[in-house]
Amino acid sequence: MFLLFENYTRIRNSFYDNHGFSSDFVLYFYRMKITATNIAKPATLLWEGEELPTGIYKYPTSTPIYLDKEAVTGDIIGNPKVHGGLDKACYLFSRDQYPYWKNRYPNLDWDWGMFGENLTVEGLNEAQIRVGSIYRIGEALVQISQPREPCYKLGVRFKDQNIVKQFIDHGFPGTYVRILEKGQIKAGDTMKLVTLSPNTLTIKQFYELLFARKKNMEVLRLAVTNEAVPLYKRERFQKLLTKKETN
Repeated sequence: MFLLFENYTRIRNSFYDNHGFSSDFVLYFYRMKITATNIAKPATLLWEGEELPTGIYKYPTSTPIYLDKEAVTGDIIGNPKVHGGLDKACYLFSRDQYPYWKNRYPNLDWDWGMFGENLTVEGLNEAQIRVGSIYRIGEALVQISQPREPCYKLGVRFKDQNIVKQFIDHGFPGTYVRILEKGQIKAGDTMKLVTLSPNTLTIKQFYELLFARKKNMEVLRLAVTNEAVPLYKRERFQKLLTKKETN
């Protein structure tokens, strides 16, 4: 029964559709895989007349990277106020989204790390990944914390600021993780589910909640009660929820 599968679709078809197991059960047997480990080279960019340091220019490494508590060792963090730290120690983006963006921006010099991610992950699906779930990747143990919110630096990397809105509208932002156990990760390592969060809030739902003009009450409640959601965001969501419930 415990067969090896190439991707989630095959797992779902074989276990969920044919045998009636829940999708939660299926996730325990699905293994995502690290395609590339990426580190930024020191760089600056010119924005509104000011020269700023940036870590957006990440490229694949030939050696493992080390996940420390608040950052990837040796990585460049341009603005520590919005990158790095306990809730954003490492950024993961799905390899599966690359064909979509390559089609939209065919003239760029493409490589892994284009979105500023530390880990390019085959099979990462934001609609399945729950906030608070815990995964083993190589030596490291990580917890899903929040989606990436794009800024102008992504536009600088893509040489087109239109990508910021396109990225928001597309709805597959990748995810940040907390580092519960430090350790090395290399290309080829698997991303194995250790603990499934009992709160069903997914990264995709979280992302859509951030940008939706009309907030979904059910998703708001999930976000407010999910302790893995960063505290300042939970507090913001609680204010919105309270306002909606009292109107």
